[in-house]
Amino acid sequence: MSRTAPTSSAILCLGAFLIAMASPAMAQDAVTMVKADAVAWKGHPLFSGAQIATLVGDPTKAETIVQRFKFPPNHKVAPHTHTYTEVATVMSGTLGLGAGEKFDTGKGEILKAGSVFALKAGQSHYVWTTSEETVVQIVFTGPAGIVFSNPADDPRKK
Repeated sequence: MSRTAPTSSAILCLGAFLIAMASPAMAQDAVTMVKADAVAWKGHPLFSGAQIATLVGDPTKAETIVQRFKFPPNHKVAPHTHTYTEVATVMSGTLGLGAGEKFDTGKGEILKAGSVFALKAGQSHYVWTTSEETVVQIVFTGPAGIVFSNPADDPRKK
């Protein structure tokens, strides 16, 4: 049985068809981009002295969220859990990370810039900074939520 090569017009028709089918999908997949000099920092609503920048998404909605947290030197965040699984990257500075419902820097890990960690929803943890400002980027699927292990540590109740 002999095979014939596709004609140029058949190839062009197939190419045009594939482009036409892909165009609506490509139009729906807009690129979200935040350049480093456009990061808009705001005072963190819970952690005095810290700042937050939401780069992607709306933390009140069930969608992908990318946020950055800028913590001042010697800052502590009491033990807490989140309603979501998070993946965090230490972008600059040094971050201490501990697990459990009691704050104990002696039982935590010190993470330098470039370190990544992931925490499952409901996993109790706490963080602290050392003598330098620290920036951490968090990626999660919203909506956002935080529950402090000790209600007395919740800044919203102070």
